[in-house]
Amino acid sequence: MTYKEHAIQYLKDLAKSDKEKALLSLSLLLDHPAGIGDHSTGDLYKNLSEALDILVDAEDRLDTLTKYYN
Repeated sequence: MTYKEHAIQYLKDLAKSDKEKALLSLSLLLDHPAGIGDHSTGDLYKNLSEALDILVDAEDRLDTLTKYYN
């Protein structure tokens, strides 16, 4: 495997990891509200928004890498 291939694979793996992290966060926040604990509604909205932003960013990065370096 060349340096370029390693670098592209690293970027894909990083994006996939971020995607899974975001999906897990959303699952915890949406499906397991007991895990939220004593957070305020503002914290919940912030956490939901952050998880969605991470998910969108990760999917965009994967799409871009696939488009240009598949």
